[in-house]
Amino acid sequence: MPAPRVALVSLGCKVNQNELEAIQHLFQAAGYEVVPFPDKADVYVVHTCTVTHISDRKSRQLIRRAIRANPEAIVAVTGCYAQVAPGEVLNIPGVDVVVGTRERHRLVELVEQAREKGALVNAVRAHVAGEAFEELPLVEVSRARAFLKIQEGCEEFCTYCIVPYARGPLRSRAPAAILAEVRRLIAAGYLEIVLTGVHTGAYGRNLPGEVDLAGLLRQLVQVPGLRRLRISSIDPLDFTPALKEVLTGEEVICPHFHIPLQSGDDHILARMGRRYTGSYYVDLVASLRNRRPRAAFTSDVMVGFPGETEAQFANTLQLVREAALAGIHVFPYSPRRGTPAAAMPDQVPPEVKKDRERRLLQLGRYLARQYAREFLNETLAVLAERPLPGQPGVYEGYTGNYLRVAFPATGDWTGKIVNVRLETLKGGLIWGKLEKDVKGEQENGFTRRK
Repeated sequence: MPAPRVALVSLGCKVNQNELEAIQHLFQAAGYEVVPFPDKADVYVVHTCTVTHISDRKSRQLIRRAIRANPEAIVAVTGCYAQVAPGEVLNIPGVDVVVGTRERHRLVELVEQAREKGALVNAVRAHVAGEAFEELPLVEVSRARAFLKIQEGCEEFCTYCIVPYARGPLRSRAPAAILAEVRRLIAAGYLEIVLTGVHTGAYGRNLPGEVDLAGLLRQLVQVPGLRRLRISSIDPLDFTPALKEVLTGEEVICPHFHIPLQSGDDHILARMGRRYTGSYYVDLVASLRNRRPRAAFTSDVMVGFPGETEAQFANTLQLVREAALAGIHVFPYSPRRGTPAAAMPDQVPPEVKKDRERRLLQLGRYLARQYAREFLNETLAVLAERPLPGQPGVYEGYTGNYLRVAFPATGDWTGKIVNVRLETLKGGLIWGKLEKDVKGEQENGFTRRK
């Protein structure tokens, strides 16, 4: 009898992608064959996102696409949209299993239950204080970097954000479990590990004893064989003196810091519930840059928050310039039902948000090019990730400071750290050539001569 087939798809952030890989492994361990979405399968898993109303719509579209692909299949819906709006998901004809952001380790069991009983399974449960971190298996994936989730949940309740309602209170993975996972990944051949979480900088706050992100990092950098350690995102107020010291003082930690800004205007930041000022943000970046001068600083910025004036948006443009950010993700504000900002007056018209998004993206591209140009004609270490799509004989990868680099190469370079001389900037990529005879070693993006 052939193995049952499962097709999986995810929307949203890297945390979601990481979780979907773990869910995939659960099905593989149970004897399922994984097929591409939306090929014909016996089970479909849709891992949803709810960060914007567009994410909700895309989640519903994927659910319906799965149902159309095989009306006889079991369709399981999980993730943030399922957690905050289970009723909407349950009302889609053809959905069989609904799981939020808890109980995902039971997904195979719940799918089998729905199949055997022929009944709808609703396993969405509210998050409660004190619940444990949900351990999901991490497996080797076909890429050079491994993503390791160390933390779940958020308790900040920014006025625009649905995530605390979708992900629940803070839960941190035990340090011993993280260290064991890192050792396993290194033994499997990974040279770079990316630590992810919903509020990564809050790691350890719910654990007994003096456990925090700085202490965890100090343990991780001592693990033999780890070449690169990257942290996906850290909020501005999470940078304690101890965390600054370890982030800027350890060569193993990549010189790339993603620090969400959201707005450069103090009044808008206060309305967002962000408990820092623009000057605090600029001073934070300057202090880190002083300790690690050529590091890359990237950020998330929102435009069109309720009440944002043209002058307040201009303050954001000015701060992004002043901080000399090497890259920005721009998000037009999207009202989320149930959040305070959705009920605020003076909602910004869509055409204004679109114009501000365009202008900020234009500035972001300019600053990214300026930062990248600083490294032309230098030899940097690049972690080769994959062949460049549509370019035979060319590989792409990232430096420690997160410059995207392409270089001609024959053979299989996936997962190897190589020396590349950076030559030209074209089409959002830095093009270079392999340097096979460089004396010295490259660490975290910068040449270090012996």
